[in-house]
Parts: sequence; C-alpha cells; structure tokens
Amino acid sequence: MAIDKITTPAVTDDSVTLAKMAPGTDGNIISYDASGNPVAIATGNDGQVLTSTGAGSPPAFETLPVGGITEADLWRINSSFQGDASPVASNWERADEGTFGKIGTGMSQSSGVFTFPSTGVWLVRFIRNVYVNNGDDRACKAEIYASTNASSYIKVSSSWGFVQATSSSFTHNSMLASAFIDVTNATNFRVKFYVAGVNSDTATYGDSDANFTWVEFIRLGDT
Repeated sequence: MAIDKITTPAVTDDSVTLAKMAPGTDGNIISYDASGNPVAIATGNDGQVLTSTGAGSPPAFETLPVGGITEADLWRINSSFQGDASPVASNWERADEGTFGKIGTGMSQSSGVFTFPSTGVWLVRFIRNVYVNNGDDRACKAEIYASTNASSYIKVSSSWGFVQATSSSFTHNSMLASAFIDVTNATNFRVKFYVAGVNSDTATYGDSDANFTWVEFIRLGDT
C-alpha cells in the first residue's frame, strides 16, 4: 500500500537528513513567512549581511550603511577686505593647496550663500581673522546665519572680538563662530556668513594660498 502522508509521530527527532530535503538555490537560507510557512531567503550579494526586516517579515540580505564621516569641505576668503559684509558675498574659493583633502560631494556656493549636498547633522565653523591699523574696534564679530526655506534666515552663532591699534602699528585678533545644523531638507537649507564692526578700517584677512578667514563643513551623521 502506497504511503501518501507521514504523521508527525512517525518522524522521530533528528531523523530527517540533508539528503531528504528538496533541492534549493545555492546561498539561500530557510526562514518563515508571516503565516509561519517555510520560505527561502534569496541569496544576497558579496559583502551584504542578513538583517531583520521587522516582525511579520522574513529577514533579508542588505548592504550595511556607510559609516564614519561622509562629507567634509572647506572654503576660504582669497583676498582681504575692509568693513562690514552682510553676508560675505565675494572672494570665496574652495581650499586648493596640495595638502587639502575633501570628502564627498562638498558644498556649493553662490554669492556667499552655501547649499548642503545632503541631509544630516552638520558641524559648521566660521573662523575670521582681522587686523586694524587706525584706532580700535570693540564690536568686531563673525556670525553664522541659517535658513530652512532658502529665503528667511536666523542667526545661529555669533563670536565677538576686540582689536586696538595706533597709527603706527597693527593689531590682530580672531573669532570663531560654530553651530550644529540639522539639515532635514538639502534643497531648502542654506547658510551664509556675516562680518561687522564699528570701525570701517577693520580688515578681514584673506589669502589664496592659506586659510586666514575660512569656513568648515563636516557632516557628523544622519538627521
């Protein structure tokens, strides 16, 4: 008499060998679907890992997210100028000396307005070096302004310094403004940089061969 069904008690523990299993695809893994039925997990690609896709769904082979810093960029003012600038709209250049290294796409810039290449939490630092050779400036400052809609801006960081000089000598100082900016929409988020003081003779350092006044952009992680 032909046997068309094997009852559970008839199958003893550890009695089903690999040879008795149905053939499958090389690299597949057996799991269970949301109904509790056996299912084969498709083979992934080289370097992928098996990850959970949540309750009610079989696991899957997926590529691990990229770790570490994925964006780092630096721009500087390439020539000095006197007086206020709201914002600093000209003389920007990306650092280009032989030791400079950029990570990722980098920032884009138009008339002093900088656009982010991707979402994420970004560290933005603005370093301003100044000098004066006539009188003093007690309200010398460097500021970062940010926008979430590519239109209206708010001040997110401000740094103040003091320079004093006589007609026969120069005095120098520097300021650092820094902010964490959570860029949730790379299309609409912007930053720009202001410099100001009460003495119109106060000059902002700039140079095309080294960083005298510059901005740094580092993407720290996901938003």
